[in-house]
Amino acid sequence: MDNEYFASINEVSKRLSVPAHTLRYWEKQFPVAIRPTTGAGGRRYYRAETVDRLIVIRDLLYKQGLTIAGVKKLLREGNLPKTADEFTQEISVSSESVKPQSKQDSDKLDVVISLLEGAKNLLKTV
Repeated sequence: MDNEYFASINEVSKRLSVPAHTLRYWEKQFPVAIRPTTGAGGRRYYRAETVDRLIVIRDLLYKQGLTIAGVKKLLREGNLPKTADEFTQEISVSSESVKPQSKQDSDKLDVVISLLEGAKNLLKTV
């Protein structure tokens, strides 16, 4: 066996600033991505690659605002990024590629944007 490092759930919890119960919940939600090794007494130990995936999942959920379902979809499609920054870059590139094809499309987008801004302002007053 190689000298691979295993971290306990408490170490990972502290490193990610996420409660241990949240890590256990994520194990249930993302069983393909998060599979800790269990030791004596059922204690969980995480490999370095699993901790890296946990960091990405945490950042996608907490910093990028994805939902559990959104992260599951990325996993299902095999598109889980190596880092959350990589995900942000992909989003900005894809949003830049969405440009109106014609003046009519541009006008429609302007109407939609103004309707959304109006709805946003209405919700602020409620």
